[in-house]
Amino acid sequence: MKSKVTRKQKEDEDIRIAIIKPEKCKPKKCNLECARYCPVNRGDKICVIAKKTAAHAEIEETMCIGCGICIKKCPFDAINIIKLPSGVGSKTTHRFGPNRFVLYKLPTPRIGSVLGLVGTNGIGKTTALKILTGKLKPNLGEFDQVIGWDDVINSFKGSEIQQYFQNLLKNSYKSAFKMQFVDKIPKILNGIVGEIIKKKDQRGLAKELVPVFQLSQVMDRRIGVLSGGELQRFAILLTILQNVNIYVFDEPTSYLDVKQRLIMSNAIRQYTKSDKKNIYTMVVEHDLSILDYMSDHICCLFGKAAAFGVVSMPYSVKEGINVFLDGFLPKENVRLREESIDFKISDQSNKSNAKESKLTPEEEKKKKEKEDANKKQFKYPAVEKRFKNFRLQVRAGSFNTSEIIVLLGENGTGKTTFVRILGGFDKAVKLDMPKMKMSIKPQTITPKFDGTVGDLLYKRLNALWEKNILFKTHVFDPMMVKQLFNNEVKKLSGGELQRVGLVVALGRAAQVYLIDEPSAYLDVEQRIVTAKCIKKFIMQMYKTAFIVEHDFIMASYLADKFIVYEGVPGKDCIANSPMDVVEGMNKFLKILGITFRRDNNNYRPRINKMNSALDREQNPKGPYFYVER
Repeated sequence: MKSKVTRKQKEDEDIRIAIIKPEKCKPKKCNLECARYCPVNRGDKICVIAKKTAAHAEIEETMCIGCGICIKKCPFDAINIIKLPSGVGSKTTHRFGPNRFVLYKLPTPRIGSVLGLVGTNGIGKTTALKILTGKLKPNLGEFDQVIGWDDVINSFKGSEIQQYFQNLLKNSYKSAFKMQFVDKIPKILNGIVGEIIKKKDQRGLAKELVPVFQLSQVMDRRIGVLSGGELQRFAILLTILQNVNIYVFDEPTSYLDVKQRLIMSNAIRQYTKSDKKNIYTMVVEHDLSILDYMSDHICCLFGKAAAFGVVSMPYSVKEGINVFLDGFLPKENVRLREESIDFKISDQSNKSNAKESKLTPEEEKKKKEKEDANKKQFKYPAVEKRFKNFRLQVRAGSFNTSEIIVLLGENGTGKTTFVRILGGFDKAVKLDMPKMKMSIKPQTITPKFDGTVGDLLYKRLNALWEKNILFKTHVFDPMMVKQLFNNEVKKLSGGELQRVGLVVALGRAAQVYLIDEPSAYLDVEQRIVTAKCIKKFIMQMYKTAFIVEHDFIMASYLADKFIVYEGVPGKDCIANSPMDVVEGMNKFLKILGITFRRDNNNYRPRINKMNSALDREQNPKGPYFYVER
């Protein structure tokens, strides 16, 4: 059976693709509802093929009328029928098989330039990178035929990608690929760190870069005992040390703190960019401030996760990230989401909201009276916590309801320790403050629950999403955990676990929510959704949140105040009292020795390139954080 969208189809055709999730489709456990209720099948034609003896159902896309009945009737939510955006169907790059994921178009690499890719997980970024490195030959949607490289090159005739593929094949370009999941490295690579680095050092840079990557102290250790951050820095270093034409870094900042992310970004730019040689660099990153800092141009990927992905035209870095945050890609005339996101600090936000408010003066007055009645302030005392080789001093502070306080600091400065103390989870430290209900989302979520996500949520939240409309609207629905109800908790991915953990934490009845690294394992779109969920929930439910976060974009969006950590990580550190956004950000950036500007459209923080004109102007005396001119 043929089921494909060929490259010969016209751009203006009404094209639908059918996606069947093999892991969810269970013909032996259902009554084959998809085939029985399909109106095309009932009219003596064949559209849906489902048999008890088959591994999963199949759908003939050319016969599908898009009625959606099979989607509604499938008891396992295994079917998706999608109408493609106009003009996409004729630009198929690769399809994995009948009713499987499709990638349309490709990103555009350029010599001596860092290409950044931004998009949700499961949208085709890794597939595109495998094609661009020659590890996967695209089939142009004709998965049941043998497609030659000449056909591939001709399909991109007249574009920059045509020349790229010609160079890739003619010159036999080699590539180095920093894998996405660095925690899998010990399973595929064994040995002593120093010995492996020496063996892989094709460019003679190891002696220079090992101290920069903070790996000097682990050179004699085996790979299996490295932490997540050490594995990440080790993987990036091995990639840079190889003498190749194409460098690919898939999510290079996970497990790293803010300072380490900047060090890695500088190293990638300095040691892989070259316009004197045929060198291409490509980066996939979900921390938008770091992607902005590293990249020279951006390609956005949109579509539907695990179904299809479309690569946008290349944008400048500033424009690309701004249109992604705005939720609308003008070159493709595609809307990614209904709402845009900006990062206005509190006073600016309040002025903006006042201008846009449609409430009458009397309604505004009542709203303010209600907010004032619900607004309360609480104080916590100074406290000191000592370990064998580490001391944390917490300075006294206060917090209000409807307020989010973000903790800014390097790894090893005591952020998680402070969260545990404040939440009363450290029994050795007693705080002299009013007794309050606390809910915590820990840094590391270890799935110990035997059962499905639905079982877990009903047990922990008692169907709160059915009773509390604000929780359902602001947290439960946007976090999309309903689609995970039938999944085993112990089999969830890192991102899925994070979403479920956040829903459970925010669903507990509490006054203060302690959330440790909510962006971990989430893609860029999920980070935006998560930040908005937390912000709306805390503000409208008159709660307080203390949040540990390394993603500058997310931290800037969430924060009403910052607690800045200073000192020597792992030895002696101080947690300062909460301070306003501008003061806190300036203090933290001064400690790091970097400068920021804020975009004049959406106010997102943008890191100044090291030694750039703005960096040289701001660094000696500040400000380190200001609104772009």
